[in-house]
Amino acid sequence: MEHKDPSYHAFLKLGQMLRNATGNSENAIQKSQPLQAELDTALHTAYLQNPWFTRASCLHALAYWGEMLRPELLGPWMDPYPSPSKTPLTVALILAGNIPLVGFHDVLSVLLTGNRALVKCASNDQVLLPYLSRKLEEFDPELRGRISFTDGKLSSFDAVIATGSNNTSRYFEYYFSKKPHIIRKNRHGAAVLTGGESADDLQGLASDVFLYFGMGCRSVSKLFVPEGYDFDPVFEYFYPYRPLIDHQKYANNYDYNKAVYLMSGSRMLDNGFLLLKEDPSYGSPIGTLFYEAYTSGESLKRRLEAAGESIQCVVAGSWLKGAIPFGRAQHPALWDYADGVDTVDFLLKTSAG
Repeated sequence: MEHKDPSYHAFLKLGQMLRNATGNSENAIQKSQPLQAELDTALHTAYLQNPWFTRASCLHALAYWGEMLRPELLGPWMDPYPSPSKTPLTVALILAGNIPLVGFHDVLSVLLTGNRALVKCASNDQVLLPYLSRKLEEFDPELRGRISFTDGKLSSFDAVIATGSNNTSRYFEYYFSKKPHIIRKNRHGAAVLTGGESADDLQGLASDVFLYFGMGCRSVSKLFVPEGYDFDPVFEYFYPYRPLIDHQKYANNYDYNKAVYLMSGSRMLDNGFLLLKEDPSYGSPIGTLFYEAYTSGESLKRRLEAAGESIQCVVAGSWLKGAIPFGRAQHPALWDYADGVDTVDFLLKTSAG
C-alpha cells in the first residue's frame, strides 16, 4: 500500500511521542515537561473516571502503542493491502472499556484505510483515546474532522465495528444488520502447561494472567495442565503480583468470589490474592483463574479447536501450533486481529463497494 494517507506519518509521530513519554525512546530526546504534565493529567483523569485504569496499567498500554507505531511495523503490516478507495467511509466504532485503549487498533485501521472514525467510547473509558486523537490532529491538522466522538445515538455512518458481550452482540447484530459490520463477542485467553516450563515461561505466564487485572480479552483466564500437576512453581512466579490485592476493587472481587465458592462447597487453591478453581469454563471472574486437566496433547488440541469461538489466544510452548509465547498475550502484533477477523481487509472491501 502506498502510504499517502496523512494519518500514517501522524501515527509515526505519535509513536515517537509515546516512546519519549514512557521512557522507551531509542534516542536522546529529553521528555518535554509540558508534554509530561499534559500526559500526567490525562492519566490522573482516566483513573478518577475508572479506578481499574491505574497509572501502571495506562502506561503499559501507552508503551505498547509506542512500540507498535514504528515504520518497520506499520509499513510491513499495511504494504500487502491494496491502496484505499478515494471515497472515504464513516465507520462507527463502538468500543469496549475493559482495558486502557482497547479500541485504538480499530481507530488506527480506520484512518490508515483512508476512512473517518465515528467513535462511541465506553462510559468508563473516555479520556485516553480522545487525548491521543487530539495529539494526532496536532501532528497533522488535515486529520481534524476525521475522528469524532459521540455519547449519543449513532447516525450517518456507512459501516460499523462493535465490541461487546455475548448479550449485547445479539442487539448489535439486529440493530446493524443492514450495514456492513464486524460484531465482536466475549473471548478469553488460555494457557497450556506441560510441567516443563522454564522460569522465564512462568514469569511470562504471570504477566499474561495479571496485567490489566486479568480483564483483557487476551488475558489468560484458563489454564490447561497435565493430570496431577503441581501448582507450587506457578504460585511462586505469581507472587510478585500480590500487591494487586491492595487495589480495593480487585480485593472486593476476590473476597466476593471466595465467599461464593466457600458457600457452594467448591474446591479451590488460594494463595491470598488469587483463587485457582477447577472449572470447564473459559471466562474466570476477577481474582480467579480456572484450570482443567488434560490427558494427552491430541485430546487437548481437539478441546481447543472445539472452543474456537470462546478463545482469543492460546499461550503455550512452541510445540503447540498457533500458540503465542509466554508473556506475549498482551503484546499482539498489528496483524493479530481480534476474533481472527481482518479489520483492514473488511474496511478496504467495504469502501470499494
